[in-house]
Amino acid sequence: MQIKKNKIYQYLFLSIITIMVIFNGGVTNLFIQYNFIIISIFFLQLIKEKNYLALTKQIFLNNKIAIYLYFLFIGFLIFQTIPLPIGWLNFLSPEKYNFLGKLEFNGSFNTISWNSVNSYFGILNYLSLFLYLIIFKCLFYKVSDILKLYYFLAFLGAFAASVALYFYLIGNPDFLIFKNSSYIYSATGFFVNRTVFACFLVLCFFCGIEYLKINDQYQKDSTNNFFKKIYTRIFLLLITIGIITSFSRLGNFLFISLIIIHISQTLYLNERKSRFFLATLLFIVLFDILILGFYFGSEKLLERYSFLKNELNAYLPSTIQNELTRGNLSKFAFIEFKKFALFGYGEGGFESLFKINFQNMSNAYALNAHSDLREFIGEFGLIGSALVILCILFIHIKNSILSFKNFILYYFLITILIFDFSFHIPIIQFLFIILLSINYKKNSRFN
Repeated sequence: MQIKKNKIYQYLFLSIITIMVIFNGGVTNLFIQYNFIIISIFFLQLIKEKNYLALTKQIFLNNKIAIYLYFLFIGFLIFQTIPLPIGWLNFLSPEKYNFLGKLEFNGSFNTISWNSVNSYFGILNYLSLFLYLIIFKCLFYKVSDILKLYYFLAFLGAFAASVALYFYLIGNPDFLIFKNSSYIYSATGFFVNRTVFACFLVLCFFCGIEYLKINDQYQKDSTNNFFKKIYTRIFLLLITIGIITSFSRLGNFLFISLIIIHISQTLYLNERKSRFFLATLLFIVLFDILILGFYFGSEKLLERYSFLKNELNAYLPSTIQNELTRGNLSKFAFIEFKKFALFGYGEGGFESLFKINFQNMSNAYALNAHSDLREFIGEFGLIGSALVILCILFIHIKNSILSFKNFILYYFLITILIFDFSFHIPIIQFLFIILLSINYKKNSRFN
């Protein structure tokens, strides 16, 4: 039996996603570079086909304003990394100009970015995300394709959760490229941070839920379909265990929020088809509270959902001003943004600013501000941030992608942007961009 070319491309695309997940969510600069090379080759191979080239052109024509704005944003990021005459920095980045003066810097040129290497890899990452989105829209254009993606991501989440649970049960030893010893008492699996791992699993859980919902609307009853829905429910249970054993307050908060929102919507609609779906959600809640709550203890169970109390307390004034808390890091990020408000300090520049200002402290939190929103506006400045906002705005106007599905995703996104740094991880960025771009309600094609 000959496999259609579109399916081959789809399987290759999904394989690349799997590789990204396994290698720490694509967070290292080396993998970002490899990822850009791989996806670029894939894209060039894809548009050799006339049909895909035509689809790509159509996507560009339908979204040309948003795409122009995005490339202006990429151009702005490149501008941040170009060595400029020192005199120019006195206007473009006075704070860095003064800092170089204190160091008695003798060079004639320097960049706006405080870490040009990280900024360079950040540009590659944003170009990769753009190519991923274009390739996705070319390959996954039918409802059956969307169902395939949701099913795969639910499976991938269950696989990652199973690996993480195994490592957790044997004491989280370091294994090959996986450095688990930094989180001995929580599951992280392929990821370097338990909250990033939990956010990834929540998005996979979301995909499993969407698969079950859409499947009931579009898919005909068959033996194969029946077993797929059974498998999906097993995937959801495995993902649930993975989220719980991560002990991430943010991840568990998003997880229970997702279930509560879907239960509320199902009860409000009161559709006959949704009753089995409702039963699935209620079973997961009972499985969580009764079985895993008994295993981990009721106090541990409640601690997982204390996200708002713990996170909001972190933003209250600290009794020790020099104490390195999430709240103080977020405040520091906002202070740095005000210093570099117009042109920013460059992608990945927060690490350098942190080390300069906290020279006598541990560098455990040096990479991120624990508030993506404040860090992004600091990296991009008002100019870069405005370009991103305008790009998103034009995409919404052109494609009208507001839906209940996207409402949940935006709720996740806003929560993560305010309270965590997970949106700086490529796999999390990728999943949000792809999932937000799906608009299956307007697409009646199934086969």
